[in-house]
Amino acid sequence: MLGQADGHAGYAELAGKIREWGRELGFAAIGIASADVTAAAPWLLRWLALGRHGEMDYMAKQASLRVAPERLLAGTLSVISVRLPYWPDATDAEQVLADGRLAYVSRYALGRDYHKTVRQRLQRLVDRLRQEADALPLPGGFACRVFADSAPVLETEFARQSGIAWRGKHTLSLTRSGSWHFLGEIYTTLPLPPDRPIDEHCGDCRRCLDVCPTAAIVAPYEVDARRCISYLTIELHGAIPVALRPLIGNRIYGCDDCQLCCPWNRFARLGDPDFAPRHGLDAAPLTALFAWNADEFAQRLAGSPIRRIGHTRWLRNIAVALGNADYSPVVVAALTARRDDPSPLLREHIAWALAQQAAKSPRATPDDA
Repeated sequence: MLGQADGHAGYAELAGKIREWGRELGFAAIGIASADVTAAAPWLLRWLALGRHGEMDYMAKQASLRVAPERLLAGTLSVISVRLPYWPDATDAEQVLADGRLAYVSRYALGRDYHKTVRQRLQRLVDRLRQEADALPLPGGFACRVFADSAPVLETEFARQSGIAWRGKHTLSLTRSGSWHFLGEIYTTLPLPPDRPIDEHCGDCRRCLDVCPTAAIVAPYEVDARRCISYLTIELHGAIPVALRPLIGNRIYGCDDCQLCCPWNRFARLGDPDFAPRHGLDAAPLTALFAWNADEFAQRLAGSPIRRIGHTRWLRNIAVALGNADYSPVVVAALTARRDDPSPLLREHIAWALAQQAAKSPRATPDDA
């Protein structure tokens, strides 16, 4: 335990123990940042001013909380940032993307909902921290608050400041072992000594910009969410813009193209077992997933991050992918079976997909095209 006389040394010792406990909990890296985000705030506010958040209104409404950590936890002085790898033992991603009959699901969403896993482990870390920190010279004690993509937190900025990652040109956190990881944070009123940021290692590489199917990475370190397939298939509640539908291909939930092409991801290792694929989602036929009714969707995706988009948007996304697939009577039959769905949103996407299939049919005429 730490005494009154060795305050600063005691906090440094505590920081070392936090890293040790984090590794015991399975985190690949643990770092500490100050709660100062003044350097990152202008970038966020500019992004919002340009409207690049699309219909994610919560990003604008919560901007003041993102740039002022003390509003989420009064007296916040330090942020403990953690990294948990998730790269799954799954069917080769490129193989799935190349087969228009299969559904591509972003690798992070193939297994258990990361919010639960990261949050539970962070809470266990806080429990250890409380046991150790009770003797610190803090009048009135101290406070902590755990976040796992569950509140307005500048995650990548804290990962950068704490030295556990740098910001890649695709705006994701990146390391020498790649970007297939989740981030989590603990806000605390403890005055822990901050770590130093690590050097960036993107160099002149711009593969992520060049490979983006919809050109959503408009410049290094800048993404226009309105064009991003992850936004279109997860965050967007209404109709997917017609001009972007053909570019989505068979991606029905999220997109990994900017990560799949990244040279650093060649060094990725298998992630935590919690994120192993479930229900064959790493290479499932589109028509099979399109046949799920609402109950099957809810049951099979229980405990999955996918469930939050709801059954209708799930079918909306798959309808677009079916429209993009090569012509097949099986695909046409699957779409036709749902063409009278009660949802106007779904009916419109199915009609579009059927028109795409008709234009690719061997019996298609110039008018069909």
